[in-house]
Amino acid sequence: MIKVRDTYPFGVDPMWHGTRSELPFLNSLKMKMSILLGVAQMNLGIILSYFNAKFFRNDLNIRYQFIPQMIFLNSLFGYLSLLIIVKWCTGSQADLYHIMIYMFLSPTDDLGENQLFWGQKYLQILLLLLALVAVPWMLIPKPLLLKKQHEERHQGQAYAPLYSLDDNIESEFSDKPHGGHEEFEFSEVLVHQLIHTIEFVLGSVSNTASYLRLWALSLAHSELSSVFYEKVLLLAWGFNNWVILIIGIIVFVFATVGVLLVMETLSAFLHALRLHWVEFQNKFYEGDGYKFNPFSFTSISDEDDN
Repeated sequence: MIKVRDTYPFGVDPMWHGTRSELPFLNSLKMKMSILLGVAQMNLGIILSYFNAKFFRNDLNIRYQFIPQMIFLNSLFGYLSLLIIVKWCTGSQADLYHIMIYMFLSPTDDLGENQLFWGQKYLQILLLLLALVAVPWMLIPKPLLLKKQHEERHQGQAYAPLYSLDDNIESEFSDKPHGGHEEFEFSEVLVHQLIHTIEFVLGSVSNTASYLRLWALSLAHSELSSVFYEKVLLLAWGFNNWVILIIGIIVFVFATVGVLLVMETLSAFLHALRLHWVEFQNKFYEGDGYKFNPFSFTSISDEDDN
């Protein structure tokens, strides 16, 4: 007697293994999971930039960097992540490629069979407008406010606490010497902000696509495992010959250790290192601190002698 049960809510049913649609199904699943993980990690990086700005009391970075970056990223790729989850939960046959492409090309057209929920077209128009507004929001106000704060500080027109003015300006030019009336180059600040804005806008697309390497690594590892198992171990087992079986086991062990454990582990480590250093850390890490000077009794005695 066969016991019938419902499909469990989380995980991949083993019945997919060996079927014709196994590879297309797993490819689609891994690709979507890569996008979800990538968008989540990039959002975490932007959130860390908020804590950096809060720690250094840089209100400009919170208002004109953190907020528009969160809006831009989630208006496009956060929305894509939402579509992926809704499609999984509803079992819809909607084409997400079609939805995202025509969200830009013809946002006012009806979605037809690609509609996943009520009001989706109007939500897409709103998100597209928010993404467009976020770009000049990142680009224009911050250089103008830095210029205004610099003029007020040197003309004595502002009597606000000095840290709120100094920190915002000096955070942009932390490599310049302090003291004196350093010259404020508005064009330099504007170009600097323009580069950061373009880098973030284009990087949102390229960084999200870069997380698809997780899908490629998983696909390569699973296919190599399947090839070594089926074409080496099972093939040697089918000859019913002890010599061939022993040779097959030795080849399988060396292939598993040398390729799947050593090379694949190194490959996964390098790709993970790149994703953390480039796609994740470029959201908050600037590397503009000061050189570490460890405590030393020798240096103290030298200073006393001088």
